[in-house]
Amino acid sequence: MELLIKNGRIVDWSQDFNGDIYINNGKIVEIGENLDKSCSTIDAKGSIVLPSFLDLHSHFREPGFTNKEDIYSGSGAAVRGGYTMVNLMANTDPVCSDMDTINYVLDKVKEVGLIDAHQVASITNNLAGDDLTHLDKLDSKVKMISDDGRDIMNSKVMLEAMVKAGKSGRIVICHSEEHSLTSVDTRLAENTMAWRNITLAQFTGCPVHMAHVSTKETMEYIIQAKNKGHNLSCEVTPHHIALVDNDYSVNPPIRTESDVDFLIKSIKEGWVDAIATDHAPHTIEDKKRGAPGISGIETAFAVCYTSLVKKGHITLSKLSELMSRNPAYIMGVNKGQIKIGYDGDIVLVDTDKGYTICSSEFKSKGKNTPFDGASVYGRIKKTIKGGKVVFSRE
Repeated sequence: MELLIKNGRIVDWSQDFNGDIYINNGKIVEIGENLDKSCSTIDAKGSIVLPSFLDLHSHFREPGFTNKEDIYSGSGAAVRGGYTMVNLMANTDPVCSDMDTINYVLDKVKEVGLIDAHQVASITNNLAGDDLTHLDKLDSKVKMISDDGRDIMNSKVMLEAMVKAGKSGRIVICHSEEHSLTSVDTRLAENTMAWRNITLAQFTGCPVHMAHVSTKETMEYIIQAKNKGHNLSCEVTPHHIALVDNDYSVNPPIRTESDVDFLIKSIKEGWVDAIATDHAPHTIEDKKRGAPGISGIETAFAVCYTSLVKKGHITLSKLSELMSRNPAYIMGVNKGQIKIGYDGDIVLVDTDKGYTICSSEFKSKGKNTPFDGASVYGRIKKTIKGGKVVFSRE
């Protein structure tokens, strides 16, 4: 399959210029000006052409909770948001603790055919918090492990999990929350376990990724560890940098202006590796019962562009680094940059005209978002995977 994208403003983490991109057999094979090919052509004049986004943290709910989301609806939501790869969390039913369940998800993603995916395996068997025996039975498809949605209370179990992950070359994704303190103070719960998880990572040398960092203190712990040269990466979510003192139910909660300011400062200074959505769709009924989570994969780029680029905090190239290049690097895939030899995964966006987020138009089954009715910039026009248009608004 061949595709020529012409006359766009091409932007990724390292470049910003006007030109053309030629994709053949799924890969970028030529970049330049005035390219002429006898193939399907997209005129990108007036659009910004970016590498598509990769989400380090998504919940597609299948198997087990397909009333909230399934792989088909989640994949459709992803491409509407400009994403062509996601990292799926393990808290499904059955839990992704074995290769049969993991292969079911990966096969279903491939069958739908809109995006690529990694399936994260649980750290503890069935998220029980103590049994690690299943880790020895996982194959090389599993790149990361996480009990996301909860933390592991037994520090020795977490220590042993990190040792196993380090030996097998896997990354541990940490949801940092001391559950016995959550009802006392949610920031204390996050900060306490973030410190614990970082300390264990330093002790074991295991590569660790800190999920949905929301407090100034947790970010300070990460900066200290990075300054010491430890193998640590971290993500922040769009809602934790765009909202302040908002009581919309999400875990971890929306924090204070001081926290948001520090997270943005850390982004600007290069301490934050990635922006991940923590896409967590729920039914209306579950949300009314207080289920925490935001359906965010369709709005992530617009929220981040409006909050970070439009307000002058960072450049569009920096945002591309956070949403494309760095997530691809962490996941170990050949995506996230507009370079010859990289996957032809591209997104065309319009940053000139504002629009209003309307959750009823979401492809996701989850309409749960605090951004419904918000005015933003950065509308996704087309999403291209391997040279094939998988979403078009036109």
